[in-house]
Amino acid sequence: MFFGLVYWTYAQFNRSDSVVYYESYKHYNNWFDAFHEGTQFVEWLNYPFANWLGFNYDMMMFLCTWLGYWGFVYFYCFFKENLRFNPKFEGWDAITLFMFLPNMHFWTASLGKGAIIFAGIGFLVYGLSWPAKRPYHIAFGAFLTYMIRPHILFATLIGMGVGFVLGREKVPVYQKYLVVLFAIGMSIYVYEDLISFLGYDPNNIVESFYEESALNRQRLQSAGSAVDMGSYSLPMKLFTFWFRPLFIDSPNAIGLVVSMENALYIYMFSKILKKDFITYIKQAPAMVKMSGVVFISISISMTFVMSNLGIIIRQKSQIMYFMLFVIVAFMDWQKTNRIKKRGEIFNRIVEEERRRLEEESLVVEK
Repeated sequence: MFFGLVYWTYAQFNRSDSVVYYESYKHYNNWFDAFHEGTQFVEWLNYPFANWLGFNYDMMMFLCTWLGYWGFVYFYCFFKENLRFNPKFEGWDAITLFMFLPNMHFWTASLGKGAIIFAGIGFLVYGLSWPAKRPYHIAFGAFLTYMIRPHILFATLIGMGVGFVLGREKVPVYQKYLVVLFAIGMSIYVYEDLISFLGYDPNNIVESFYEESALNRQRLQSAGSAVDMGSYSLPMKLFTFWFRPLFIDSPNAIGLVVSMENALYIYMFSKILKKDFITYIKQAPAMVKMSGVVFISISISMTFVMSNLGIIIRQKSQIMYFMLFVIVAFMDWQKTNRIKKRGEIFNRIVEEERRRLEEESLVVEK
């Protein structure tokens, strides 16, 4: 509610797409004229509330604030049920701390694509944690995610397939083959629609990808706070997408707040730059591997089209929880190992003491 008020106040003094989304219902003859993937889906959701129920702009803003809130609820549940302990960050509960990162709430608290897709991803990953018992969460989350950004749903399903096949969970081999076949089938089914949605030529995907990426970069550079991503190496592109703006290149006051958040991301990311992370990721459960695949694949694809720090700030809020989940899961695994080692040491001490007492009792008997 607080960040709903913050964004609502921001929109009173700054240009906001939320105004355009709200006014859109006046331009459609009926509800399903707007039923298309992407921006029009936001207008489709807005139409019945604004046109039939008489919601004004403020009411629609807070309705989407409420929808975005459910994304946080289900991400929180996803974190909690996939971790054994409560990871600590400087004495604070890490999961609760992540739930209150300000940039994550600012862009998911308004009438727009951010709130809808964040809620969709939250429902989806919560459902995928226990697919057999949560088919409705998966269906609803997949629907919202697909209608806003089909490629993110595509990456999530591929990541789930990879995680399920390579995860440490013991499942029958036939189920793994079924998952692989399902992933291949889904890939074939949505391939052409997905490529067309992204603006690429299905017959010449590589060349059209670079052409469209160059056009997108030019458009975004004209919007201000531009960065020359086209000349960066892939590692520098990823660093820019994940961790910028930092304090020296923050475009405005919001950028300064985001810079503090990005500094936290850098610190958290440094936690996995250890040798035992490789050991962990090899034996990690399916949800961790899914999160890693989704985060890396979407990050790489976005770095080819993002060239504006303002847009980067907004877009990365959709996927940063996947990175944070991998990190806290690794911290959880480290804590588990430490407890196991302490238990082994304790058991060894107890065993040595038992043997010593037995030897002493034998001496006494003799």
